[in-house]
Amino acid sequence: MLASTSSRTLKLGVLAASGALLASVSGAAYFARQVVVPKYSRREDLDVRAVHTNEDGSLKIEFLATELTRAPGRYSFWYEHGTGHACLGTVAETHLDRRTVTRTVERVDSGNLKQAAAGIWSGYVYSKPEQLGLPYQDVEIPVDNGVAPAWRFDPHASDEASKTWAIHIHGMGGKMAGALRGIPVTRRLGLTSLVVSFRNDGDAPPSYDRRYSLGQTEWRDVEAGINYAISNGAERIVLFGWSLGASIALQAASLSPSSSRVAGMVLDAPVFDWRTTLAANAKAAGLPQPLVHLGFTVLRSKSLRWVTGLAEPIRLDSLNWLARATELNKPILVLHGEKDDTTPFEASRKAASLRPDLVRLVEFGSQGHSLEWNVDPEKWERSVEEWFYGLPLTGSSPEQAGAQS
Repeated sequence: MLASTSSRTLKLGVLAASGALLASVSGAAYFARQVVVPKYSRREDLDVRAVHTNEDGSLKIEFLATELTRAPGRYSFWYEHGTGHACLGTVAETHLDRRTVTRTVERVDSGNLKQAAAGIWSGYVYSKPEQLGLPYQDVEIPVDNGVAPAWRFDPHASDEASKTWAIHIHGMGGKMAGALRGIPVTRRLGLTSLVVSFRNDGDAPPSYDRRYSLGQTEWRDVEAGINYAISNGAERIVLFGWSLGASIALQAASLSPSSSRVAGMVLDAPVFDWRTTLAANAKAAGLPQPLVHLGFTVLRSKSLRWVTGLAEPIRLDSLNWLARATELNKPILVLHGEKDDTTPFEASRKAASLRPDLVRLVEFGSQGHSLEWNVDPEKWERSVEEWFYGLPLTGSSPEQAGAQS
């Protein structure tokens, strides 16, 4: 009887352990896939309480009051499954009785905002390049699997052709429009700007595996942009990277055969280390730490590529620029919000402390991720200008730039 009971207990224990192991493996696989499988749409989780029409025909929009919707600055609102877009201005009214906030609507670029029931809060103040009111041209950049679209902004017609170009790289799950916030300051600086797309962003040709590699392969598409710039007269390149775009910029500056042309990098809400970033996001989502570390193993494993669909495992160590800080060799301006809930601010602080000779950190009080420009565009652009004038071989001064603007 005792032997029979012990046998049953052992079997139940084995089954329970097997179930727990299976759940852990399944959870780790799900986590790893969430990291690398591109997402081209998001759930519209911000409800619209009301849209008000002013006497002059202008609009105001009312949301539940949150840290994001109350934040100072300019933002945007995507609705109608991403086909509608509006630029939102300052807070106009706060309604304590119904816990809502009303913001001005600067522009409605597409869709019927008056009929919008819900949407997505965003930093994309400009959804299209023409909204900047600056001349630009659509160009095509030859990349591995075809040609990738890009936007080129040249300096003022009265200026000499710029020998310094800025290449702007958007973030994960985003589009080229996300990098347009960096165009006004680079134009004032007299730079030619190239806003690029990269594999698996929905605009550039996808990679064969149709997976993100967190900068490990995307940098080759930025390299193609660097080659385009050089073939069109660029002698120096400044890389502007937003979030994942910052990780891509770091890889390009390290691996590009033309890295000697890269004069510096401006990184907004950068990913300096993917382990730190992914672990912070997983913790916020309530995922157990052992499951997350198992997910890292899946991402790094050549034999488990079938789980993620990756053509090659992700070498997380090579993407860790905190561990590789001694290898940094370009001036870097970091613009990062202390309250960033996606890419930890502490990683940027650590990068600046590890390499104070190269990394300048400017802190912002922005809510959310990659919204530093939105909360204070004057501070963001002034920081870029001051940093740029400190670069070697810029060939201009603040007084010259002021005369050009």
